[in-house]
Amino acid sequence: MSKKEDILSKYRKNIRQKFDMPRLDDIEGITYPDPLEQFISMTKSVGGKVVELKPGQDLNALIKELYPDAKEIASNLPEVTIATRNPDTAGSPQALNGTDVGVIRGVFGVAENACVWIPQTMEEKAVCFISENLIILLKKTEIVNNMHEAYKRISFNDYGYGTFISGPSKTADIAQVLVMGAQAARSATVVLV
Repeated sequence: MSKKEDILSKYRKNIRQKFDMPRLDDIEGITYPDPLEQFISMTKSVGGKVVELKPGQDLNALIKELYPDAKEIASNLPEVTIATRNPDTAGSPQALNGTDVGVIRGVFGVAENACVWIPQTMEEKAVCFISENLIILLKKTEIVNNMHEAYKRISFNDYGYGTFISGPSKTADIAQVLVMGAQAARSATVVLV
């Protein structure tokens, strides 16, 4: 018996009362009168920004307005014509190092915690994490209330990878000092389309 199995068997011997696992269908998640409003509020509370792309407004002009000093913009989205790097042709994750702004598309957002589901739709998924600033395009009609609803909507494509992103990267592990961009983007902006 392995060390792990030995430890687990000791735990099992000391269980006094057992409970059946709850059926996920029996659990109701939180719902909101206006999921979009809740999503926007939660995004701000986790340090992100939300901007609405107005009808007829140019997305590329908005990106330049949001990040006027950006020199390297990475995206494989056809509507992002100002991209200087394409994660489909980068060749390696290291080739995306130094990306000022990464522009990606989210499939749906979660009002409960401001997460956005991002399936891998690019060759180098590093663009989601290595970019100094991240812009996530999201349809404002694609907001679910909670993670229970979200998990039912998750699907993978040929890459077989996806992640939830909520706001910019942050940690306060060291000396309990909040550091933005410790593991990924320093800023995250959701552009509602």
